Parts: sequence; C-alpha cells; structure tokens
Amino acid sequence: MSHRIQVNKVGTFTGHRDCVYAIEKASNPYQFFSAAGDGLVVQWDLQNPDQGKLLAQIGASVYALHFEEERQLLWIGQNFDGLHVIDLVSQKEIGSVKITESAIFDIQIWEGYVYVAIGDGTVIMLDKETLTIRKQLKLSDKSARCLAINIQSSDLAVGYSDHQIRILDLKTLTLKHTLEGHTNSVFTVAYSPDSQLLVSAGRDAQLKIWDVGASYSLYNSIVAHMYAINHITFHPDGRYFATGSMDKSIKVWDALSFRLLKVIDKARHAGHGTSVNKLLWTDYHGRLVSASDDRTLSIWAIDDLP
Repeated sequence: MSHRIQVNKVGTFTGHRDCVYAIEKASNPYQFFSAAGDGLVVQWDLQNPDQGKLLAQIGASVYALHFEEERQLLWIGQNFDGLHVIDLVSQKEIGSVKITESAIFDIQIWEGYVYVAIGDGTVIMLDKETLTIRKQLKLSDKSARCLAINIQSSDLAVGYSDHQIRILDLKTLTLKHTLEGHTNSVFTVAYSPDSQLLVSAGRDAQLKIWDVGASYSLYNSIVAHMYAINHITFHPDGRYFATGSMDKSIKVWDALSFRLLKVIDKARHAGHGTSVNKLLWTDYHGRLVSASDDRTLSIWAIDDLP
C-alpha cells in the first residue's frame, strides 16, 4: 500500500543575492550549507531560521558543494577557477587547486579520492590529501553535469549533456556501462539508499529508473514534470524521493511504487515562484530543503498520514 503524506512549509531562508544552486548537508542534522550565483557560501541552522553564517565569499558563481565529514571540510567548486577547501573547525581555507576554466557542476568523495564533473565534459579524480590529479577522463564534448557513487558496486554514475549516462569504475574510471534513454541533457543522478536502483532525470522532464543488478537495464520511465528536472533527493530511510523542476514545483514520489504522492507548488503550498534548482532531504525531523532561482531556500515538513 502506498504512503499518504502531508506537506507544510515551515520556513524560508533569505540572504542570497542571486539564484541558489547548491545545498549540502552538515555534520549536525539540523544544519546545512548553501551556495549561489552571488559566490556566497552560507551555513544555516534549521533550529534558528533567521541566522545564516557566511563561510566564504567567492568571486564567481558556485554550483557544487561537498561536505567531507571525516575531516570536517567543505569542498567548494568555484566556476572558471577550481576547487577550494574550507576547514569548518578553523573556518579557514586550507587548500585550493585550479583544475579547470570551465564550470564545476558536481563534487563527490569516496575514500581517498575527489571526483569532479566539469562543463567541458571531463571527469577529474584527485587525491583528496594532496589535491593532485590522479586521473581524468573525457568521454564527451558536452558537459559532465552530475555524479553519484554506489559503493556496493564500486560505480560512479555520470550524467552528461549529450543525453547519456556513463557508469565508470570508481577506482580506475574505466567505462563499465553507457545508458541511453534520455532525449536531452541529464542534470541529476541518484542511487537509492539500498544501492539497487539508479534514478536519473534532466531537461527532457522524465524520470528514468535503472536496475543496477541487471546491468543497469531500464526498469521504469515516467513523464514527471512539465519542464526540466534539476535535482533528485531520497528521503534518508529510502521510502520517498523528491524531484525539483524548472516548472517551479517539487514532487514527492513513493520510492517503491514510483507513484506521485504530492505536488508542492506556489498555488497549493506557497512554494517557489521560479525554478527549483536543488533539494536536500535532511535527518532533522525529515525536513526537506529546496533552493530556487528566486534566491530563497524553503523548508518543508513532510509527514506520514495515518
């Protein structure tokens, strides 16, 4: 039986002066980070909605953040410049490396490596201690837009603007699978918490669900939004996932049946007035955070109904 849920908007965070492109978790479940076209990187507290803490002010837009819990470091992808690393304990930048003059769209970390998806179609693998490039792979002339890691299968999923998803080996970056099915740029890829499925979406407004154990065969395809889907995030326990779209809406889905459970928009829930760019489903009372072109972050309580 499918879940029934109730949605309430419980807060709005303001302070960014441009479109908000990135949200990332923090070590405390009630905290998170955001970054925007204004180059500001801010730490927020769900328990104190009015108090954002400025961590960095960078001279270019930021599309990608990644929190490294082990060392309490925040990795920042500065467009047209490179990676910056902030020590969250000392609140100081402890490293930077100029790896590209293109946009940095995503950053992921596994064991001793940092993986970066770049606008020129390159995927770069760096040593996270020395910031030296270990491997780089260019399989397309179109942008590498998004990354997802499956530790269980040792896979790195990369979504590209050439409409394809390529599955690479985490250790060697060798190509394992090429997934074809999208008809436009792939903006977001996410593995289910049990690592069994890969969910992808992008400019064609379709959700594609791929079966990892069956060599990534296409399991399901859903016309999900009116316009581009910018991001997918799973609920921490894997029951639901949410999609954010250029059509200004957030949709909540049952992760087992792929049934649409809720549409969060301006008319029904005082949602965003412009594109929803990024989502984060936190461990703090199941709060969902959304970031938008409208320069705000919205906080949503999503609760099960009996």
